[in-house]
Order: sequence, then C-alpha cells, then structure tokens
Amino acid sequence: MPENAIERCVVTLLIKFMIAETDRLLVEKFTLKDASFFKELVNTPHWLKYIGDRDIKTINDAKAYIKKTHLKSYETTGFGFYKLLLKEENNKPIGSCGLVKREGLDDVDIGFAFLPEYEGKGLAYESSSAILEIAKEEFGLERIVAITLPTNSNSIKLLEKLGFAYEKRVKPFEDGEELLLFAKTL
Repeated sequence: MPENAIERCVVTLLIKFMIAETDRLLVEKFTLKDASFFKELVNTPHWLKYIGDRDIKTINDAKAYIKKTHLKSYETTGFGFYKLLLKEENNKPIGSCGLVKREGLDDVDIGFAFLPEYEGKGLAYESSSAILEIAKEEFGLERIVAITLPTNSNSIKLLEKLGFAYEKRVKPFEDGEELLLFAKTL
C-alpha cells in the first residue's frame, strides 16, 4: 500500500475516534480496547465515593459496561463519555469527560473522572471546557446540567469555575440519594 494511502487511513481513523484536542489532552471515543483502563478508572477511590460502585471487577465487565453505556450513547445521541489522553505522557489514558442524557434528568448532563494522580492539575477544567464547546457547536445544546453529591466540594468548585450555577436538589436515581443539580446556558 502506498505511504499516502496508509496516512489517509490513519487520518480517517483519528477523525472517527478523536473528538477534540486541548493544550494537554486528546479527547477520544471509548472503544472496547479501553476496557482495562476503564476498569481501573471506575475502581478508583473518588469514583467509588462520588459516582458509585459499578461492580466492574473484570475486563469482561468493563467491556460489557462500555458497550451498554458509552457505545450505545454514541449511537443513539451522537455523544457520550470520552477517554482523555495526556499528550505529554505518550497519550496515556488518564480520565474521562463527556455528556450523557440520563433518564432522570430533563437536560444533558456533563461528567468527569480522573485517575488519582491526575486530579487537581486543571485537567478537568480543560477537558470540560472543550466538551462544553462541542456541546454547543457540534450538538446544538443550549443548556447543560451537572449533578454531584453535596459532599463533593472539588466538583462543586469546578462546576462554579465553569460557569454552572446551583439550581436545586434532585433524586434522579433509584437509590433515592439526594444530589445537587447545577446548570449552565451555553
């Protein structure tokens, strides 16, 4: 195959999976090949404390979850949660940020999570800013919400820095746990 044909294939694949690029990050769609990283991410202390245990203990559990949630969301809404790759560390996957239309909420929700060693470095702000721009420009969304536990002060601070404002307390899930709902008009 001629070199330029190979380059065209690589560019086509990058376009298919890459969503955005920031100064430090590549934002890409999840694939089933990300199961090992996803399993690690969902079992970090902050994920378990603030998002909840998804009972993902094996690579096969992670693949099933990615297929049921991430891939299904890309197919049905065009958006979803994305994998974040740190450019300065050879595109190492370090977290997730994205959009989801949850059954219990009227608006599309933004969410984010990082491996512990990448928290507190401004990467959540950087990735969330890029996702909010995509929400407005590519998906035509006019309003985004975010939900968080009242005890998650770091998420609350980030949401406020991103321009979200507290609106009300909600119980969007079956467990009945009360969460804070923040909103932003794009």
